[in-house]
Amino acid sequence: VSTWAQAGCGLGMPSMSIYANELIREYGAKTLIRIGSCGGMQPEGKVRDIVIAMTASSLSTPSQSFFHGMNFAPSADWSLLNAAAKASVAQGISAHIGGILSSDTFYDEREDHQAALRRHGVLAVEMETAELYTVAARHKARALAILTVSDHLITGEALPASDRERSFGQMVEIALASA
Repeated sequence: VSTWAQAGCGLGMPSMSIYANELIREYGAKTLIRIGSCGGMQPEGKVRDIVIAMTASSLSTPSQSFFHGMNFAPSADWSLLNAAAKASVAQGISAHIGGILSSDTFYDEREDHQAALRRHGVLAVEMETAELYTVAARHKARALAILTVSDHLITGEALPASDRERSFGQMVEIALASA
């Protein structure tokens, strides 16, 4: 028996931490799939492309204190990641799969920071996934983030709000097939 639920997670890792913890602890959620927007960071990624986050780096997360100075490497659940990759192929959707950055800084203007991330293959930046993956790991739940590139940090291209409302269906279809 499957139970489907939809929940907002607010903006940023602190909000994600609250929602993910409560969904797991209070409602018994075992699988959490985040769908949302991201900023593209690699030249081959285009606006409207799909990014499936295998890992999520961050400068800090609300859960950082759990690790006493150690750098925890949060990652997606393999079965969900694999299912999303297969679903994207089956649906004829070209998806980029790899590492992303979860950042508390929405408007990061540090070019040196962005250059280092690009050099290390980081596909995109968003604000929630590192904490989602960390909370899921803590509670032995499954988690995955499927994102649509809404803005591109290299080209400056950005989707207008009206296009964001109408062009994010592919990530939803991948998420539904993955769950």
